[in-house]
Amino acid sequence: MGRVHIDFAGSARSRLGIEWEIACVDRRSGELTAAAPELLSKIGAVEGFPHVTNELLTNTLEIVSAPHHRVRDAVADLTGLVERVAGFAEPMGVDLISSGTHPFSQWFQQQVTPDKPRYATLIDRTRWWGRQMMIWGVHVHVAVEDRRKVFPIIDGLLTYLPHFQALSASSPFWSGENTGYASNRALMFQQLPTAGLPPQFTDWAQYEAMVADLKHIGVIEDLTELRWDIRPSPKWGTIEVRTFDGIPTTREIGAIAALTQCLAEHLSAELDAGREVPTMQPWYVRENKWRSARYGMDAIIIRNSAGDERLVTEDLGELLPALAPIADALGCAVELEQVRDIITGGASYQRQLRVAADNDGSLKAVVSSLVRELREG
Repeated sequence: MGRVHIDFAGSARSRLGIEWEIACVDRRSGELTAAAPELLSKIGAVEGFPHVTNELLTNTLEIVSAPHHRVRDAVADLTGLVERVAGFAEPMGVDLISSGTHPFSQWFQQQVTPDKPRYATLIDRTRWWGRQMMIWGVHVHVAVEDRRKVFPIIDGLLTYLPHFQALSASSPFWSGENTGYASNRALMFQQLPTAGLPPQFTDWAQYEAMVADLKHIGVIEDLTELRWDIRPSPKWGTIEVRTFDGIPTTREIGAIAALTQCLAEHLSAELDAGREVPTMQPWYVRENKWRSARYGMDAIIIRNSAGDERLVTEDLGELLPALAPIADALGCAVELEQVRDIITGGASYQRQLRVAADNDGSLKAVVSSLVRELREG
């Protein structure tokens, strides 16, 4: 089929941006509510970054930072915007939460955002599975200065996908049931035909050839329809890590964004030094994704192509000091260190399960706790 030519925008190395998906819930019932269109009309259109925009469902807003060199500045954008949204939401009787799934609302009661052809096409093609996408995530973009580095870095980051997923896991409940998974969202999202783990390409030309194939047979019209867990974002000159469940607090977003930025910079520096970035067999990567979705912070993960295994929290404990010099250089040492708070205090899925257990299984209490966490940051 040949190739399509895909330009990769010039960008300042390791600069980052963060996208945070927020769900609107009714203050009295805790149920999802279709408040996003009204909230967006009150906020008004904003040109450029940072901004607030719509998403697939009318219960969802996406809050997007400007690009920044320092994590704290991107988090400050998110904090300011979510406070602004909350100011408009308050008199409407609407609260805001972020988690991978809503604990008890039903997918068939949610409305797809109207007058958006790409959403209409998605739902028309994916039907039942597309309508199930009552899920929320956080996306972290990290800029790469040379497109030749993009796929080696993505392949390297795939070895850390279980770390990302365990730290951010926040979807233990689905439609009122305890799923037994730390991240039910991770496994639901990959049911879409162009979602899930990315192919492990060795170079940019393979990516261009695959895009040409998919456009030829009508699977995609646009690159953004490739909804991989980690993907190139050629328009912005970034690698976009989309592994994360919805994250309830800006403090946790900062910690996880710092880990992402430091790992991308570490892998970039390895390439500069002429060293090969360690990768793993696709079947190990796939198994790691399942283990971290199922067991979260208790996952025993595969660490390398030799098949060595260890507890994900132990691996993080060793990884953080190794990344500390990079965090110092990038100005995110404080945020990176806050990863330890998630390890000791529990990820969101663990906190949600604890709240339910302490409240006779009440999932409304879980929603209330998510509201409080987002409000308090």
